[in-house]
Amino acid sequence: MRITMFRPLAGAVSLCALAACSGEDSTSSQQQTGTVVVSDATTVDATTAVAALAQTQTTASTNSFANFDFAHGTKLPPKATLSIGAATFQPGASVAYVPVTLNQATPNTVIARVITVNGTDANKAISGYQYKATEDIVIFRPGDPLRKTVSVPILSATNGQQFSLKLREAPWGANQGTATATVTANAGATPTAAATSGFRNPRTFRTYGTLQYEMTKDTMRWSDVGWSGAWATQLSHGRAQPANGETGLYLDESLYPWVEAPLRYTDEGLVFHTQKLWSPITYNGTAYQYGSVVLSGHNTPATQIGYGQYEWVAKMPTRRGAWPAFWLISTSGWPPEIDVYEGFGYQSYWDFDRHISATIHGGSGGVRSFQRGTNIQAEQAYGLSGFAQGYHRYAVDIGPEYITWFVDGLETYQSVNPFRGHRWYPIMDVAVKTTSAYDDSSGDMIVKSFRAWQN
Repeated sequence: MRITMFRPLAGAVSLCALAACSGEDSTSSQQQTGTVVVSDATTVDATTAVAALAQTQTTASTNSFANFDFAHGTKLPPKATLSIGAATFQPGASVAYVPVTLNQATPNTVIARVITVNGTDANKAISGYQYKATEDIVIFRPGDPLRKTVSVPILSATNGQQFSLKLREAPWGANQGTATATVTANAGATPTAAATSGFRNPRTFRTYGTLQYEMTKDTMRWSDVGWSGAWATQLSHGRAQPANGETGLYLDESLYPWVEAPLRYTDEGLVFHTQKLWSPITYNGTAYQYGSVVLSGHNTPATQIGYGQYEWVAKMPTRRGAWPAFWLISTSGWPPEIDVYEGFGYQSYWDFDRHISATIHGGSGGVRSFQRGTNIQAEQAYGLSGFAQGYHRYAVDIGPEYITWFVDGLETYQSVNPFRGHRWYPIMDVAVKTTSAYDDSSGDMIVKSFRAWQN
């Protein structure tokens, strides 16, 4: 399944979500002093922080693209190609190892879903008899070895019996090479060896800079265009994105006092409320039937960072047609863009409880030259779910070498950083993209906290 993840801004501009960095990012090159604020609101002394940083470095990926010319954020290294290779195992073995390979180092996380398929000829092996049906997730992180193996339990295969391993769909973050390969019991061949070492564990979210901004009920402010002490209730280019296919107008209760409050604080947090309007509102010549909601930090310097970390704690909506997102735009203009999270509720496949996405957009002067990211079922890939049932943490760590995305403190995606030297401002919103009744489930996103750390 191919998912297009973009939001054109000002006619051609876009939005999508999720990014962070490896152990060889800004945190690995900066001396830490004093105390360090970590994502669970605890602090550690400098010695502990440096020790933790050193541990991260020992498992960090090697940046194979340190000398790549990103052309000021308009170019990205090409994708690697992922292939499944043929494999052999000894009759009587309890497991077969099937290779999955990349043809070159990858600049970003690659995720592939693979499944076993029964053989097709007289020597066919059948799941449940000769082998155990297997569905697995293969993840290559930047710096990993280029060969991994999938383990398939063998039950009772005899010489010559065979089955296959195949990709369920094209891999995320890589081109598709050989999609299916045969696995054969062969007494006369050397068994395919397991890949056992050199792989980096996923990072856990840590912060090593200064807590620069924290959203609280007492200090949170917003206004029409925003200012140094308040977020804007519109995007930098206005209150609508019709080129994105959005059918909602970004509302402000002070401008449209007859609408349901688009923003309000409750005991749970800051509610981003979307709605179908009882009467359309005309904006720039277009009548809008729905109300969206956004807070943008483009005029609020305290929310802006260069290298550092952002983290949101939020509960997602469940309404079909809702499009919640946390994203970052360069203070020098779009593109570039880093999308920390997007929920594509206008897509029929999207499950707010289980899906996550991450994207970067490169280019300059309002013209996008590339986009790359992932859109995955997080429960299967990482054991993460329930994003609309309760509060979960969505974070990004931006360093000069890597951008890394996290959900609930666990690394879910990584890319080399083609945007070195840029400064970012955050946006949190729920857009509307539907022509339906827009009345099922909940169209509200609730943000319990938002913080920014500057390295």
